[in-house]
Amino acid sequence: MRTMGLDVGTKTVGVAVSDALGWTAQGIETVRIDEAKGEFGMDRIGELIRQYDVTEAVIGFPKNMNNTVGPRGEASQRYAELLEATHGVKTILWDERLSTMAAERMLISADVSRKKRKKVIDKMAAVMILQGYLDSKK
Repeated sequence: MRTMGLDVGTKTVGVAVSDALGWTAQGIETVRIDEAKGEFGMDRIGELIRQYDVTEAVIGFPKNMNNTVGPRGEASQRYAELLEATHGVKTILWDERLSTMAAERMLISADVSRKKRKKVIDKMAAVMILQGYLDSKK
């Protein structure tokens, strides 16, 4: 039984899963979505939930710096509700302020090219969200 981490954006969802013991987060993939068309990647996310025996999902919850919930936070709340209704997994909204920026800084410091960063940034943000949650449980 594992935990999944999701970084939900407007075009992609970064996906990470925990190890079996719930200690570490590993990036899995980036799922393409299209908010405008109502395509949220639920089929692929469902396949990953089954493949990795996921029992709960931690979804990045981007609050504003003043702790209010803006449009992206509301989108994450709707995504969590859809995920629970579609796949029956427990969802946890996790404060992810600045996680994408932290992931970007980490990739820059590792000298990853801009083109490659664009391909993995959401997956790395999902790892950071999930690892933050896993660390908080210790």
